[in-house]
Amino acid sequence: MRVLVTGGAGYIGSHTAKALAQAGHEVVVLDNFSGGHRWAVKWGPCVEGDLGDAALVTQALKTYGIDAVLHFAASIQVGESVRDPKKYFWNNVVNTLRLLDAMLAAGVPHIVFSSSAAVYGNPERVPIPEAHPTRPVNPYGDTKLMMERALQWYGAAYGIRWAALRYFNAAGADPDGDLGEEHDPESHLIPLVILAALGRTPYVEVFGTDYDTPDGTAIRDYIHIVDLADAHVKALQYLARGGESRALNLGTGEGHTVREVIASVSKVSGGPVPVRDAPRRAGDPPALVADPAQATSLLGWKPRYAGLSEIVESAWKWHKKS
Repeated sequence: MRVLVTGGAGYIGSHTAKALAQAGHEVVVLDNFSGGHRWAVKWGPCVEGDLGDAALVTQALKTYGIDAVLHFAASIQVGESVRDPKKYFWNNVVNTLRLLDAMLAAGVPHIVFSSSAAVYGNPERVPIPEAHPTRPVNPYGDTKLMMERALQWYGAAYGIRWAALRYFNAAGADPDGDLGEEHDPESHLIPLVILAALGRTPYVEVFGTDYDTPDGTAIRDYIHIVDLADAHVKALQYLARGGESRALNLGTGEGHTVREVIASVSKVSGGPVPVRDAPRRAGDPPALVADPAQATSLLGWKPRYAGLSEIVESAWKWHKKS
């Protein structure tokens, strides 16, 4: 298939572009490079431009004969979404609606949408199944849930077929060394801990030490970026086979506290990690752990790098050399 990867120069998009190419698909990247990197576009041509430019997107879909879209272009920082919700609703909702309209204009029937565990809000139980109530506690999660609902209605009215993949915490780096995680500013825990361990930042902040968890710090389900990319390829194949449009969790089913992540980085690096405790951040639930059974059953997907140490080690190798 010919696949347009929006945000394909970013962390998850670039790893997925590589996985698509390795699976025999033709990849076209669309990115404005506001957060992505030119060096990460390696597996096909790139259309440079903004997702909000409906004419550009429609033309790209038609010019390259695109069969499906994998949509990663979005604003992703929970804390920033609380401070600046306008940015998130414009970028994550308005621009995604423009993408869907461009797909309709170009006759592109399939989309795999980058959603988030943030749609669940504060969970009533963990691990979290897809049937769990969706009550986001921050604007970022709200934008993802709004687009899942839009996809349902676009599917019913216009025949667009979709899969919304609710990620838990993407982490790690490509084992081949081709790609890794590099955000500016960095907001994800594992690279922040690694940067502190390498002495590139003075310390890592632990936001919240009074949660009702074994060590008082927040629990998250970390999924290796290669496994995440593989799930997108399998979701695309699932839709191509006629699979029913739906939302699916992507995670390992295992949770780790912030202090466990810090201990894992310390073990890999061979030294202590400087830490500073800080208050909780607005909009951060105490625990988010996936029930990934439906992705396993429907997509035939299972994480290959399920251990925290494997994820941390791959990220450590990337950051140490970069």
